[in-house]
Amino acid sequence: MGDIMKKVEIGDILKYKYLENVLYNPTGSIFAYNVALADEKKNTYKRDVWAVKDGKPFQLTSTLEASVSFWENDEELIINRKAPEDEKFEGTELYSISLGGGEAKLWAKLPVSLGNIKKISEGLYVSTAQIEEKDPDAYLDSEEVRTKKKEEKKTNLESDYDVFTEVPYWGNGSGVTEGKRNALFIIKRIDKNSETGFELKRITDPDFNVYDFKLDGKKIYFTGAKASVIPDFYSDLFTLDVEDMQIESIYDRHDMGIESFEVMDGKAYVFALDYKTYGINESPYLFKVQDNELVKVEEYHPSHSRGNSVLSDVSLGGGRQNKLLNEDGKPVYYTLSTVEDHSAISRIDLESGLVQHVLDLSGSIVFFDIVKDTFALCYIAGDKLPEIYTVDKNKLGTVEINDQFHYTPPRYIEDMKQITEHNCALLEDVYVAEPRRIDYRSEGLELHGWVLLPENFDQSKKYPAVLDIHGGPRCVYGEVFFHEMQVWASKGFVVMFTNIKGSDGRGDEFADIRGNYGGIDFNNLMDFVDAVIKEYPSIDESRICETGGSYGGFMTNWIVTHTDRFCCAASQRSISNWVSMSYISDIGPYFGPDQCGIAYDDYYGKLDAKKLWDHSPLKYVDDARTPTLFLHSDEDYRCPLPEAMQMMQAMTVRGVETRMIVFHGENHELSRGGKPMHRIRRLNEITGWFEKHIS
Repeated sequence: MGDIMKKVEIGDILKYKYLENVLYNPTGSIFAYNVALADEKKNTYKRDVWAVKDGKPFQLTSTLEASVSFWENDEELIINRKAPEDEKFEGTELYSISLGGGEAKLWAKLPVSLGNIKKISEGLYVSTAQIEEKDPDAYLDSEEVRTKKKEEKKTNLESDYDVFTEVPYWGNGSGVTEGKRNALFIIKRIDKNSETGFELKRITDPDFNVYDFKLDGKKIYFTGAKASVIPDFYSDLFTLDVEDMQIESIYDRHDMGIESFEVMDGKAYVFALDYKTYGINESPYLFKVQDNELVKVEEYHPSHSRGNSVLSDVSLGGGRQNKLLNEDGKPVYYTLSTVEDHSAISRIDLESGLVQHVLDLSGSIVFFDIVKDTFALCYIAGDKLPEIYTVDKNKLGTVEINDQFHYTPPRYIEDMKQITEHNCALLEDVYVAEPRRIDYRSEGLELHGWVLLPENFDQSKKYPAVLDIHGGPRCVYGEVFFHEMQVWASKGFVVMFTNIKGSDGRGDEFADIRGNYGGIDFNNLMDFVDAVIKEYPSIDESRICETGGSYGGFMTNWIVTHTDRFCCAASQRSISNWVSMSYISDIGPYFGPDQCGIAYDDYYGKLDAKKLWDHSPLKYVDDARTPTLFLHSDEDYRCPLPEAMQMMQAMTVRGVETRMIVFHGENHELSRGGKPMHRIRRLNEITGWFEKHIS
C-alpha cells in the first residue's frame, strides 16, 4: 500500500488559473496573455494581463480587469477593460499599458462594443461591431440622444417583448439575435489627447453580416453575406481599399461556405465547402481565388481537422488557432489540427497544399502564436494543468503522421521550454490518475479509449465506475487533465472515456454518423464498456454510472431508453426529441435534419417527422428504467431547456426516479465556462447522484 496523496477536489475549480489568448508584439520580443481566476464572492472570473520578456513572465494588471486586445507598437499593449456590472456604459473601453512600467491609462472610449481590432497604420484601425439593422448608426448619437432613446424604449414598453421574423432569432451565449448584424468599422484617431477623439465609420450595409476580416497592406479583405430569413450557409469575399474606401467583390458566386481565409500580397486563399458530401460537419478544402473562381488546390486533403477539438474543462477563453507567415516569399499557414485524440500544430503551404505536422504532442495544444521562429503556446497534458511553453520551430522539423491512427505521440519534447508555473503548485502531492489506454474493436472499427484508476487500485477489490461520453459528436477526448474525471477517480470510481465513430480527428468518413444516431455509436460505447470490464474485472457491473453532455446528453437519453446496464445516469444539456430540437435550437433547422439523415437540399423542405422521431430518445421512453439526473441551463439555446423537461417529465410519470437541476443565467457552456459556483454545484449534483446510487 503506497502513501495516500491529496485528492483532486470539486472546489479546486476556484484555484485553477485559466490561461487565454497569447499574443506576440510585432517584433516577437515580448508576448502577452490573460490569466483568469474564479472570484467566489462575485461568482465570476477576474482576468489579469501578464507578459513574458526574455523568457520571464511578469504581471501587468491586478486591479484593472481586462483582456489582451492588440499591440499598438512593440512596447505598448492595448487591453480591453471589462466594465463592472454597476456601470451602465455599453461601449468599449480600451486601456494602454507600457511594458516599460507605469499604470494603465484610458486610451479609447468608444460607443460600440468592438470585436477583433487590428491596426492598419498609425492612428487607423479596423474592427467589427454589432449593430441593429433598424438603427445602424446609433453609434453616432450624442449622449443626450442615447439617453432619450433608452427612456422612450422604457416608456413604450419596448423592452417587454421581442418580435421574431428570422431564423435563428437567438444564439447560444449571445441571446436574442433578431435584427442584429456584425458590421465592419474603420476607426480613425483624430485627437491623441482624448480617449473620445476617434472617428468611427460603418462600412458595410445594415443588412449585411461580416464573418471575418484580414489585412493585406492598404486593403481589408472580409467575408460575409446579406442577412436572410433562414441560414443558407454560403458567404462571399470582398475587399475594401482604405484609401478610396471602395468595396469590391472578388468572389460573389454565393455557392460555397467560406470557413476561413488568408491573404498575402494580393492573393487570397480560402478553406471552403459545399456541404454536399458529408453535410454540416464536412471538412473544407483549400482553394485559390482567381477571377471570381475558386480553384481547388488538389494536393490538399483534409484528413485531419483544422482547429483543436480536444475537450477539457480547465480552459476558458482560448485564443489563436492559426496564423499566416511569409516564409521565403511563400504563404505558409500554421494551424492547430485534431489528430485522432490529440492536437498538433500543422504547416500548410497554401500554394502547393502540402501539409506537414511540426509539433505533435499527446494532450492538447489549446492556442498559440508565432512570430519569426518561435511558437508560444498553451498546452495541457494528462498530468498537468495549462501552462505556457515556447519552442523554436527550426528545431522541430516535420512529423509524418500515420493515417492508420494507431500511434501515441510524446507528452513533451526536449526543445519545448515551460515558461509559466501558474498551476504547478496546485498538483504538488496530489494524486492525478494516469490515462491508461484500452484498444478494442467494434462494428469493424479499430477504436481505443482510456480508464482512470483510483489511487492504490487493487484488482482484488470491487470498484464502482463512470462512463463519460463527449459532446459534438465531432469532438474528441484525449490524454489531458480533465477536472471532473479526476474528481471521480479521487472518490474511488474507475472512469472510462472513449472516442467512438462520429468523433473528430479521423477524417470525414469516420465522423459521419448522419442517420445512424443511436446505432453504431451506441454499439461502440457498449463494446467499450465490455472491453474495460474484461481488462479490469474488479469493476462492479452493478455499480456503473453514466453521463454525458450535448451529444453525450443525447446518448445518455438514448442509453437509458435502450439498456438497463447502468445503475444511474446524469443527462447534461441533452437532446431528447429531434422534432422539437430542430425547431427551437439556434442551429436546429439544419443541424437536426442533417444529423438525422435528411438530404442537404431538403433541410427546409418537407418535414420528415418520421426520421426525426425515430432518432429521438423520447420515442422509446416506455423502456426507461434507469434513475436519471437532468442538468440544464435556462439560456442554453443550442440544446434548449425543453429537451430536458420533456425527458424528465416523461420518465417521472412512468415511475422512473428522476431529478432535474436548472441553472439560471447559464448557457450551453456551463460545464466549461459557467460561473464558478454553478460549476461546483453541477459537479456536486452529479457526484452526489452517483454516490447515492452505488451505495
